[in-house]
Amino acid sequence: MGVVTQEYGTPAAVPPARLFKAMTLDFHNLFPKLIDPIQSIEFTQGTGGPGTIKKMTILEGNESKYVLHRVDEIDEATFVYNFSIIGGTGLSDTLEKVTFESKLEEGPNGGTIRNVRVQYFTKDDASFGEKDLIANRAKVEGLVKIVEGFLLTNPDY
Repeated sequence: MGVVTQEYGTPAAVPPARLFKAMTLDFHNLFPKLIDPIQSIEFTQGTGGPGTIKKMTILEGNESKYVLHRVDEIDEATFVYNFSIIGGTGLSDTLEKVTFESKLEEGPNGGTIRNVRVQYFTKDDASFGEKDLIANRAKVEGLVKIVEGFLLTNPDY
């Protein structure tokens, strides 16, 4: 098994507490409403704390796939949310799992910087190259921007 690590920060023009609520605490309710390919997110184990497993069903083309999302750590006081994608038909055959360690920090002008460290655990001698890293980073940053847009247009959320 190999491990490929990627680290980056994504700015958002909303305070950390609002972004944390939307992207972490209310993720299962909000994301299916905001992101068309996400059909549903359901808890299969736990109630949201560490050890919770969520099943996220996604429509890719005409095919329904799912990933299993395990909460590894959550700290509302410090805006830390760590989770892993541990299985499902939406996880690439070359990957054992993917872990995300994220922390929201105050950014300029009352905004946020979402710092993330992603580790891709490959199966056997499978490769995970630069093209994959760029595509996955774009997806994650795109999700942050979608949530940011929602929060900016819904100030009472």
